[in-house]
Amino acid sequence: MDSSQWIQLNIEATPQQTEQIEDSVLNAGAVSVTLQDAADQPILEPGVGETPLWDSCILTALFSASVNTATIIEQVNAVLPFSIKAEWQLVEDKDWSQEWKKHFKPIPCSEGRLWICPSWLDAPEPNAVNLRLDPGLAFGTGSHPTTMLCLNWLEKQSLEGKTVIDFGCGSGILGIAALLLGAEKVWAIDNDPQALLASRDNAQRNGIPDERLITLLPEQIPAEAKADIMVANILAKPLIDLAQQISALTLPKGQLCLSGILSHQIDQVSAAYAEQFIFEPVAAEDDWAQLSANKLQ
Repeated sequence: MDSSQWIQLNIEATPQQTEQIEDSVLNAGAVSVTLQDAADQPILEPGVGETPLWDSCILTALFSASVNTATIIEQVNAVLPFSIKAEWQLVEDKDWSQEWKKHFKPIPCSEGRLWICPSWLDAPEPNAVNLRLDPGLAFGTGSHPTTMLCLNWLEKQSLEGKTVIDFGCGSGILGIAALLLGAEKVWAIDNDPQALLASRDNAQRNGIPDERLITLLPEQIPAEAKADIMVANILAKPLIDLAQQISALTLPKGQLCLSGILSHQIDQVSAAYAEQFIFEPVAAEDDWAQLSANKLQ
């Protein structure tokens, strides 16, 4: 067999089986293990500390093509308390540590004023506002419609000298974009410490000093944290549950941008804010919606 190739073992598994299978294939010599959905089941943003899996998974273990496949199967079966359904597949030799980068390209926002650019690529428009962002553990790379809808909205706003709150900041992409577009200060709030770490790292990558993007857990929000512009790209239920707090953090005549909302949830989310805000026309992409509004005096 051509030694320039790899071979992978694809195993069907339930979420409860994945950890045992992963341990068994690693002990049998696998150089990497990945999981993917076997049934096209979406998983939305997980809760803090959660690592949700699909109801049906495909576990893929990568081996050198020189291994004895029959021996590997024997080793795996010998330690598992259940039988597995598996198949071998020959794959071409690649630099897998770099292969994933091919899937990420610079993304322009609707006006072309702002671009989201992976750090390893040159900016296509050097004179544009270029936000450097690499995929990481926190939600928000610019590729998802909910994030892009918010970026498109921010790109159209007059942000000079404004204070922005990014509630549920994830990777920090919205707050960083606001600062690069002229905002004076951003309060980046998330209940996941991992997101706050990612936001700080991404801010530093874009040359933003710590005093301009301040990261906080919700319980750390100080009394002076008030927003000229409030952005919250989370999900419908937390947007509804947090409506009172988000409204209170927004200054009179302040602007509100909400996303992470499915089209059928628009009325329910709007109703939670209607007492204090006047809504503008809805922006939508695929099944996702972005709501913008102006706060009353």
